[in-house]
Amino acid sequence: MNLRVEIAALDVLTLRLFDEIDETNMPWLIAAGERLRAQFGDDLIDLVPSYTTLMLHYNGQQLSEAEALRRVHAALDNLQPASTANQGHLHQIQVWYDPSVGPDLPRLAQLSGLSMEGVIERHCARDYSVFALGFVPGFAYMGLVQPELAAPRLSTPRKKVPAGSVGIAERQTAVYPLVSPGGWNLLGRTATRLFDPQREGYSLLKPGDRVRFIAIDRGTFIDQRGDVTPMAAEQ
Repeated sequence: MNLRVEIAALDVLTLRLFDEIDETNMPWLIAAGERLRAQFGDDLIDLVPSYTTLMLHYNGQQLSEAEALRRVHAALDNLQPASTANQGHLHQIQVWYDPSVGPDLPRLAQLSGLSMEGVIERHCARDYSVFALGFVPGFAYMGLVQPELAAPRLSTPRKKVPAGSVGIAERQTAVYPLVSPGGWNLLGRTATRLFDPQREGYSLLKPGDRVRFIAIDRGTFIDQRGDVTPMAAEQ
């Protein structure tokens, strides 16, 4: 960890802990978040984690910039990564992998030199860390997928990606929680609701959580009330 503090906006600091995306960053980011919340207390307005940074918004009416910087350094001095006991929740998300709802699955198989079954097996073969939330409510950026599955975003994003669509972009993977535009490579679809206004915190996934994808068949997906509507050509 190599801490650098940047002024992002009025009463907002960007705390840059790392230079590269890596799964081993998360324990450090979790530990840093816990220390900062304790140090700032009620003077903390928001703390937003990302792959390598924390964005800290403090109460500028109560704290000067100098005092906020002092608290940051006090909180992160001699920081140690979070223990496994502090790891987030492990979620198992069941996915129906099929070209009708995952139209990029055949192309990813071709790019990787694997069969479609091989792509599915590798996508389900590991736990993914939730690095950050963004883009739309409940959209969790996860990684890292195995190198052979990495694929660039589509050159032209789709206008309408159905909710529950599971995709890959570079070495990240994610589930679209809502119908939205999107340029990720789609592999399949899940009936799991990632965003629910009735749920405490709204989002199923939180930074620091882990996700394991589980392949299911079409019948099981239908039993879960999953949407089997194929992707339309204009999408």
